[in-house]
Formats: sequence, C-alpha cells, structure tokens
Amino acid sequence: MMDWSDNSVWLAFGLLGNVAFGSRFLLQWVASERRGESFVPVAFWYLSIVGSLILLIYAIHLENVVFTLAYLPNAFVYYRNLALIRKKSRSEDP
Repeated sequence: MMDWSDNSVWLAFGLLGNVAFGSRFLLQWVASERRGESFVPVAFWYLSIVGSLILLIYAIHLENVVFTLAYLPNAFVYYRNLALIRKKSRSEDP
C-alpha cells in the first residue's frame, strides 16, 4: 500500500525529484527524434544530477537505506559525464 502520510511539502519535493529525473528520458527521446539518431543532450546530465540529488535528499528524509544507497553515487557519475563532455569539446575547439 502506498504511504501518502508524509508532510505535503516533502511529498511535493519528492515528486519534483521524480519529475526532474523522469523528464530526462523525454528530453533524450525528443532530441534523438529531431536528429534522427540516438543522442544524449547535455541537459540530460543536468536533469540527472538535479533529480538524483532531490531524490537522495528525500530518501534521507524518509530514512530509507535502500533508496539512499541507490541515489548516493549517481550525481558523481553524472558529473563525470559532464566533465568528459567538456574535456572533449575543449580538445575539439581550435
């Protein structure tokens, strides 16, 4: 059974994290359709960071060890992808 008993502000915060995290796939899909090939836009990684950090904070609030551990390393991985993208774009610039 779903538990909706949390404070409404916290529920809204958690849902915001879900929207941010979930919308990245919509963004990726639309960007790929426009290009006619599979493509991951940079905004995908920013939405990933924002969504996973919000969901991490919410998991900590809930004191849920499973979800806390699930979201704990994510932002580091997403940030690393952004760093690799920046590094590549710098090496391609004349």
